Amino acid sequence: MFSESFITDCEGPLTLNDNAYELCDHFIENGGNLFKILSAYDDYLADVVKLPGYKSGNTLILILPFLIAEGIKNKDLVEYSKNVTLVPGSEFLIKFLKPRMNNYIISTSYGQYIEAVCDNINFSFENTFYTNVDIDEMVPTDKDIELINGFKEAILKHPENYVLMDEIFFEKMSQISFDEKLNEVEVVGGVGKKYAILKIISRDDINMDKIFYIGDSITDVDCLKFASALKGISVSFNGNSYPIDVADIAIVSPDATATALIASVYYHNPSQEKVFEFINKYNEVDDLKELFKEYKVDKKVFDEFFKVFDNKLPIIKLINKNNREEILEASVKMRNVIRGKDIGGLG
Repeated sequence: MFSESFITDCEGPLTLNDNAYELCDHFIENGGNLFKILSAYDDYLADVVKLPGYKSGNTLILILPFLIAEGIKNKDLVEYSKNVTLVPGSEFLIKFLKPRMNNYIISTSYGQYIEAVCDNINFSFENTFYTNVDIDEMVPTDKDIELINGFKEAILKHPENYVLMDEIFFEKMSQISFDEKLNEVEVVGGVGKKYAILKIISRDDINMDKIFYIGDSITDVDCLKFASALKGISVSFNGNSYPIDVADIAIVSPDATATALIASVYYHNPSQEKVFEFINKYNEVDDLKELFKEYKVDKKVFDEFFKVFDNKLPIIKLINKNNREEILEASVKMRNVIRGKDIGGLG
């Protein structure tokens, strides 16, 4: 075990997919639109209502009945989840990190997708946390399918009627025969991700401040706050407003080599203070190559960085109230460019 642990969300920092959205869009008629509506409803419950015990990322439970009503099985989930699209530089990042830090993925995504990602980047599946679901256990009756299709029609017809959705998900959905199985699914999102970090700290027996967490959405807020408060490294990678509001560092980049740079600086200068110092100088000095040498950036990262970013440097800044709006605008723009507006616009 190493002294520091690098912990990352999957979709956003490592991959361009939103697997759950893509599953809905592929298997359900108007499924992409349905997912967007339920994702916004999920954000509303987590961020506006602040429902006690509610975890951001519960969209993955909300959509399950609609997927099951289409007759999909675990094998379909496994097969479709092989459609992994990596953020450029992700394989380089993981290969660089392996001999230097403990590495973990904490994701709200279904386990079938996370396993496919691990196969793609040669990452240990044992070092991942994910939403575990066995949809073969949830067999719908004809009545279930009729009910669920009715709910779907009502939601699509009234996309902003959250009173209606409260009624569907907190009352009427209990009528389906597999509701008990549905309620057993534990989404790894929000505070669930934070609990995963605590498990990692205990497992690796590292100091509380020796964590590097990187995320991009509402499900990462608790982890980013936690890492920042512990004086660890807290990074938004092409994040939307949620991580930008709580992370210390923003990376806006089309390539994960920018993450490898900050990880290399942290590896050789393992303190929040030194990483912040480097980032300030990154935005001030004319000679970046000398700066990289000063902070002992690994040669492989050094070479890859200047090869990838030959024409335009990535944005790497400390977030404050004066630059928040500027960073957010650039971050959301990059998010939409590399992931597409449908996925980039999700919470």
